[in-house]
Amino acid sequence: MDITNCDRAAIRLIIEQQLQAFQEDNADAAFVCASPQIQEKFPTAEIFILMVKRAYAPIYRPRSVLFEDITTIQGNITQLVLLLGQDGIPVRALYLMEKETNSSWKINGCFLVPVSADIRFA
Repeated sequence: MDITNCDRAAIRLIIEQQLQAFQEDNADAAFVCASPQIQEKFPTAEIFILMVKRAYAPIYRPRSVLFEDITTIQGNITQLVLLLGQDGIPVRALYLMEKETNSSWKINGCFLVPVSADIRFA
């Protein structure tokens, strides 16, 4: 899939919106940024944000955020984001993105990897 500059901007915006929603503890706003497949896994927005708070602390309350490249990993459009967690440890978030039928972008998963990890793109 070719990623246009409009796609890049839309992907960044939806991730920024979700990060802002986490900062404000706005579960509904954070949940709406997730893809339908992610939303199906959680009965409520509150359960979703609780999971993020527990399992993805660097995303829930980052000290700093730096958007890196968009790439394709195992066929998934992936936005790389460098985060500095509250603990001062840098981590790279791999945001798997999904383009919806209305051409909007949603977050379809996220993996955290240590900055020192060797990421292989394919």
